[in-house]
Amino acid sequence: MSKHRDLGLTDHEYELIVSGLGREPNDVELAMLSLMWSEHCAYKHSKKLLGRLPTDGPHVLVGPGENAGAVDVGNGQAVAFKVESHNHPSAVEPFQGAATGVGGILRDVFAVGARPIAVLDSLRFGEVAESERSRYLLEHAVAGIGHYGNSIGVPTVGGEIYFESSYEQNCLVNAMCVGLAPHARLTSSAAVGLGNVLILLGALTGRDGIGGASVLASAELSGADESKRPTVQIGDPFAEKKVMECCLELLDSELLASLQDLGAAGLTSAASEMASKGEVGLDIDVASVPLREPDMEPFEIMVSESQERMLCVVEPEKVAAVLEVCERWEVLATPIGQVTDTGQFRILKHGEQVGELPVPLLVDECPLYDLAPEPPTAPSFAAPPAVVAPDADARSQLLALLGSANLASRRAVFEQYDPIVQSRTVRRPEQADAAVLALPGAGSGFGHGTSGIAISIDGNGRRVAVDPRAGAAEAVYECAANLACVGAEPLGLTNCLNFGNPEKPHVAWQLEQAVQGLADACEQLGVPVIGGNVSLYNESPDGPILPTPVVGMVGAVEDVHHVGRLGFGSAGDAIALVGEFEPRRDGSELAKLSGEAPVGTLPVRDVAATRKAHESVRAGIRSGALCSAHDIAEGGIAVALAEAAIAGGIGASVSLPVDPFGEDLGSGFIVSGPERAVLGLAGARLLGHVGGNELVIDGLLSVSVDQLASAHSAGLGIN
Repeated sequence: MSKHRDLGLTDHEYELIVSGLGREPNDVELAMLSLMWSEHCAYKHSKKLLGRLPTDGPHVLVGPGENAGAVDVGNGQAVAFKVESHNHPSAVEPFQGAATGVGGILRDVFAVGARPIAVLDSLRFGEVAESERSRYLLEHAVAGIGHYGNSIGVPTVGGEIYFESSYEQNCLVNAMCVGLAPHARLTSSAAVGLGNVLILLGALTGRDGIGGASVLASAELSGADESKRPTVQIGDPFAEKKVMECCLELLDSELLASLQDLGAAGLTSAASEMASKGEVGLDIDVASVPLREPDMEPFEIMVSESQERMLCVVEPEKVAAVLEVCERWEVLATPIGQVTDTGQFRILKHGEQVGELPVPLLVDECPLYDLAPEPPTAPSFAAPPAVVAPDADARSQLLALLGSANLASRRAVFEQYDPIVQSRTVRRPEQADAAVLALPGAGSGFGHGTSGIAISIDGNGRRVAVDPRAGAAEAVYECAANLACVGAEPLGLTNCLNFGNPEKPHVAWQLEQAVQGLADACEQLGVPVIGGNVSLYNESPDGPILPTPVVGMVGAVEDVHHVGRLGFGSAGDAIALVGEFEPRRDGSELAKLSGEAPVGTLPVRDVAATRKAHESVRAGIRSGALCSAHDIAEGGIAVALAEAAIAGGIGASVSLPVDPFGEDLGSGFIVSGPERAVLGLAGARLLGHVGGNELVIDGLLSVSVDQLASAHSAGLGIN
């Protein structure tokens, strides 16, 4: 009676399964159902909320429901992208957890027919200055990301890292991939065609990963994590490179009817979702599945999460051609089943049935739960230790901020990644607020035209903890602001919702409010959500993580020869503040350094003014009127000025009309250029001019650019 509970199913869910089957499931069926009805696969605590997000837009080609969404970027080209989490596996084994997180998101993108052209990552760890465990997780997760991306030949072009004590036991590793495809190559994962053949491509199936991502991501981590180490998958980027090239050639040759990657829940998830989308049945014979380990049980074969595998549907007359292409790429390809009209998912072994489940029961009939949200009656986050004295002067505060782990240079991290492989990268980390990639020229797959895309990924758990709705909206505004700084117009958005246990009322309230905030901001900016991921149960006995919705956004660049840069340019250029910037210190980085918990209120936003500021900066960059543009983010306007001075290697002298360290993410910009140009932007306020070798803020501080750069470069403490 307790077997279903051991697999994560409640008594009520088990009763629904028995009712749906008209009998009790056998061991194979129960294992498959337990994974498909897990939080990770069924989204049973979040699916209703996700319906609030806007998904339609003029550029959308593929929306939510496929492996990745896609938008039109002109010239017959599409850009596909998605962000996903690999949090709990990375907390157990950071190198392989992060590496296979990258491998999984790459497969999502080439499963829709797009060649991966960029990776970004969003990472959260405990306080590395205080915790050896967090430093270990950081260093090994970064190494895993670099290992997989560098080996497969996909550039890592951007990302973000933040450190808070709440992530000590539950680090976050969110990976985003962007891919490029001609419209004609975009494909669906829906299984079609009675009698068509199911072919398994790629690596051998082993016991590694059994009950891995799908189980680890559907329950809180306990203190006995060592026992879960074998469930983390092992990645092989060189094998995935061959699988990727093979799949893209098969699609170009029009040999596949549909294609799906194998991720969490392995064959069970991939095959049942294909059958559900195509409204068909499937037969799979586990005796045909090539194994890495002998004597694997049928349930093990069906739920294995071994990496670098894809499942495709092929018309019988094309099977020989598919196998020939696979042999040329040295990719193992094995027919393992066929499409049927039964609506049943049958599992066979040497032709003998060992399991049979209705496809709708597996995929569509998991109960969806209503949350019971209640705002917390008291702050649920402890104050961190203070590292800046309450009476510290502005100069000391600025240097402390620049040297803090959350704001310090990430050079020691991103130098471990190859940002320029494939020769598309126009702006890489610390050159601009968003990565910029060139696209192929019109009518040619060779060389580059003048158009491009910009990509950014953002989130701030402290701000969301202060106000989940406004903080989540800020992540959207900030992502769009980053794109504006390089002259890009948003085309679409993907998100990853990282939260604690949704069965707890205050976590449910955070999740509901944050989703509404994302929906509000996307509606206001006209940016559709084309896909994403939900990661819940990010908790330990010490409590939940900070609520952390992460947003990834792709925008269109008209001319890659006219994109913004972060650093100040020439002496004498005017510096202006653009936007209705209304900063507060609640939830800010200075508040953290001062020992304050993430509590308070966030600024009330004038959305029309925010959108107008974004449009104005975007136009200034596209016209070439501005020499630099940088959004004001964590640390406030003083940190933004310091970062622009460091990046440009030149000082500035300014007077500030606002709190130098207050924050209002996504609403304000620091721009520089000829005075007439900067003051021609909507609502621009002149602050001062570029020049000298110091950052001088009138009446507050004077610091040399060398001192700023020294503080900024040493804060992360990674060699």
